[in-house]
Amino acid sequence: MFRFQDPTYLWLLLLIPLLAIVRIFALRAKRKNIRRFGNPQLVAQLAPNVSKVRPEVKFWLLMAALALIIVMVARPQMGRDISNNKREGIETIIALDISNSMLAQDVAPSRLEKSKMMVENLVDHFNDDKIGLIVFAGDAFVQLPITSDFVSAKMFLQNIDPSLIQTQGTDIGGAINLAMHSFTQDSKTGKAIIVITDGEDHEGGAEEMAKKANEAGMNVYILGIGDPKGAPIPLGNGQYLKDKSGNTVMTALNENMCKQIAAAGKGVYIHVDNSGIAEERLNSELDKLQKGEINNVVYSDFDEQFQAVAIIVLLLLIAEVLISKTKGKSNRGHWLLHKRHTVVLLLAIIAAQGANAQTDRDLIRQGNNLYNTHKYAEAEVAYRKALATNPGNARAQYNLGCALQKERRDSDAIKQYEQAVKTEPNKTVRSQGYYNMGVAWQTLKNYDNAIEAYKNCLRLNPNHSNARYNYVLCKQMQKKQKQNGGKNGNDKKNKNDNKDKDKNKNKNGQNNNQNKNKNDNNQQENNNQQQSGEMSKENAEQLLQAAMNEENQTEAKLKKAMQQPSNRNLDKNW
Repeated sequence: MFRFQDPTYLWLLLLIPLLAIVRIFALRAKRKNIRRFGNPQLVAQLAPNVSKVRPEVKFWLLMAALALIIVMVARPQMGRDISNNKREGIETIIALDISNSMLAQDVAPSRLEKSKMMVENLVDHFNDDKIGLIVFAGDAFVQLPITSDFVSAKMFLQNIDPSLIQTQGTDIGGAINLAMHSFTQDSKTGKAIIVITDGEDHEGGAEEMAKKANEAGMNVYILGIGDPKGAPIPLGNGQYLKDKSGNTVMTALNENMCKQIAAAGKGVYIHVDNSGIAEERLNSELDKLQKGEINNVVYSDFDEQFQAVAIIVLLLLIAEVLISKTKGKSNRGHWLLHKRHTVVLLLAIIAAQGANAQTDRDLIRQGNNLYNTHKYAEAEVAYRKALATNPGNARAQYNLGCALQKERRDSDAIKQYEQAVKTEPNKTVRSQGYYNMGVAWQTLKNYDNAIEAYKNCLRLNPNHSNARYNYVLCKQMQKKQKQNGGKNGNDKKNKNDNKDKDKNKNKNGQNNNQNKNKNDNNQQENNNQQQSGEMSKENAEQLLQAAMNEENQTEAKLKKAMQQPSNRNLDKNW
């Protein structure tokens, strides 16, 4: 596969016909002046060595060389390595049963906690995917709209319990129906509905909804959790849930119903027990979902072809130098010793050598291509080579931080972001650098530094909604962390948590890697230049406080809506 890395430069080829038109007008003006001087035939006899052909040849040789130089600047490339990206862009809606029956402990530590652990592990396997979260019991609610914000998905999981929904029971059909309407409108993206339940469907209609989901192109996976033999529902005070007759409720996994729902949707039923087999099988099933064309060939590595073009340019320039404008007259002495010839040849040789040398910008582009094909370790090498060529290149430092963060080397990534924000003159890129730095600190559970990083991000870009959200989230987590042991406990927790890092919002921050570096040819501003339009510290604090208040109000409204009792009278409250 042939391509141009920077095809925008090809627009410069329009200069060739423009210069040709200018030359035509110049020749007409020259002939007009000759006619004023005298008869053109007599003038030609007075200058017998003047050639009409050789200047034309020299002109078009120069035009050909100019055209090839433009092609060389556009960086022609030939595809070499072929790969296929798997499981790219899946959208997954997880419908989690939070009815009281999910408190049963026949699966350790409980059905609900086991389900939450499964969802968290599933998120860890996601890369370019999106996830949404629905909780249901007697009613169903969207807990997290579909997003690539994996850290939020994990945070929402921590607060899920049966008390979120006042109307108890199990309405699987309602959950599937809500999930069907929670996806984006992208028809090329694989869509999966994962229902995690113990199968005690008290409302009915689940099979019909699963069938509709399948007809709409959505894959339905039913994860049945629990023991078919049944288990009591603990109330947390040593007692067990009892029915209206005073008998202890024994809730059992209804495997038959789960299989029927999966079959109606032409999906897969997976039994969840205390082993990890269910997670492995689910990941295997999700791997079958693809985005776009399944057999699409992707060239993941390209060879530069400008070297051959540079050689042709050199030959054209040498030919132009060797051709004299006059005929029947040779240059005195060897042509290499002629001053003009020597200068042109030296310039051509220097240009050819410069074309073969990789600059820091070339290495950054190379790293970007590797990064976009998920070859983060190789991208890291390219960015480090760029920094070796130019240690002060802020874009290389920023991109290196993104690559390290993808490799889950958050501490190393933070160091690169710190260097990048010091030297990067572009305010938008600096803002994104502070944001990614905050995500890295948040992954390390160092909420104090994460909050400061998000503040700096918002001072540069007050409209950064993800930074505002993460700031509020980190404030809440910081408060909980201090309540659980203060600074000493915090340090101890950081050390343990480093062994099991979350993905956080790396993708949201790092997806800017490609877009930010398309501008790496822009003129760099003075590092000490005063940035205009920056927020004052007081204004930033007011904005952040408003974001916290807004978040608290939204959470309160959502919780109130979810806890609003239904008008239906249910015989079973589990």
